[in-house]
Amino acid sequence: MAYDKALVAGKLRRWEKYLQNYRLPDWDEIPNFGLYMEQVTALLQEYLDYLPPELKEEQFITAATINNYVRIKVMPEPIKRRYYRSHIAYLIIILTLKHSLSIALIQKLIPLGLSEEELREVYTGYAARHRSVAYLFIEQIRQLAGPILDHKDSPEGASTTTEDLIFTNAVMAGFTRLLAEKLLLLDGKDLSSGGSIDHSSE
Repeated sequence: MAYDKALVAGKLRRWEKYLQNYRLPDWDEIPNFGLYMEQVTALLQEYLDYLPPELKEEQFITAATINNYVRIKVMPEPIKRRYYRSHIAYLIIILTLKHSLSIALIQKLIPLGLSEEELREVYTGYAARHRSVAYLFIEQIRQLAGPILDHKDSPEGASTTTEDLIFTNAVMAGFTRLLAEKLLLLDGKDLSSGGSIDHSSE
């Protein structure tokens, strides 16, 4: 593989700038007057437009996908074919987590049956966490990609090539997903019920 260092550095800086300004909509900014499916998919594409054009799935947000989430009970059914704030909040969380967690595990995080106030609390906390993690990620990339960005104070072990940075992020993504899954699977368990703090496979 051959990468142009200046091109990669420019892409990283643009990505950083974008993430610094990006945020999920606040609860009160989400429409609550009942949208039809076409309006929902257009709105979600606007809210979640942070994938680079080269990686965007043509079918990332479709009516079929949303109907499937309703069918398998990951989110509430529409009301007379209209979707309200609570539906859209579910969809924002599902669609931003689905690259990191299975749908079954996402269901554990946001089960059906939440009251509107409970969902508001979950969504508001999630949106704030999403933004703070974006800042954390930016800082992490600044350090990991220090040599590529020509930072003079890069920490030891920072990626010196684009290939290094790709491998590092891919491995970190795997570890991060595994940890999230392990923690989710501890729900309802304690040491007396067979939980373990010593074995990584449990």
